[in-house]
Amino acid sequence: MIWIAILGLGLAAGTIGGIVGFGSSIMLMPALMLAFGPLEAVPIMAIAALLANISRVAVWWREVDWRANAFYCATAVPGAALGARTLLTLNPRVVEGVLGVLFMVMVPVRRWLMARGLRIRAWHLLIVGAVIGFLSGLVASTGPINTPFFIAYGLVKGAYLSTEALGSVAIGLTKTIVFQRLDALPWETAAKGLIIGSSVMLGSWVAKGFVIRLDASQFRLLMDALLIVAGLVLLWGAVGMGHP
Repeated sequence: MIWIAILGLGLAAGTIGGIVGFGSSIMLMPALMLAFGPLEAVPIMAIAALLANISRVAVWWREVDWRANAFYCATAVPGAALGARTLLTLNPRVVEGVLGVLFMVMVPVRRWLMARGLRIRAWHLLIVGAVIGFLSGLVASTGPINTPFFIAYGLVKGAYLSTEALGSVAIGLTKTIVFQRLDALPWETAAKGLIIGSSVMLGSWVAKGFVIRLDASQFRLLMDALLIVAGLVLLWGAVGMGHP
């Protein structure tokens, strides 16, 4: 029954994540922590998220912005490796609380930038990648924090989903390698991640029809709403689950 519930939740999380580019980890992590414990939940989610992002790239392959992705990954990959190695020395709840506030703050910041015609350039993604890559090594999901930067760069719908997902694939592979070398990813844990990830992948294909029907303004509005929700969820987790 536990596996049926987790796989059903994975399908729902994959569908939502396939529409907006994030949210799968936020939905799945509480269930994984209850079922497998916090230490095993992080590498399981890393595998599942990696598969989810691979499926999003496959769905929107023709719309990938390769230039933006190259600038982003140049610093995000080494940042993720450093963050994953730092994971054991920091309290991830504190990091999640900070990210929760940051997610919500980014909504008015993005609108302020757009109202003044300011845009993110490709070289700015070098800075974005370094920061987000490092944070991605510390916590299960930083997907929402990518959103305002990629949208400010000019990416929406399939272009945003595919480019963000491809960057997340690079980060996910980096984290998986580091976890494996630190003996935090035994084969049994990896197998659980692959099983759960398969349900999330299916959700990405279900989501494509919903994304096609959204126009660009609706997509941006949906991003803002979900950034706020994601921020509140992370704050709730950091405050409500921060004590044993």
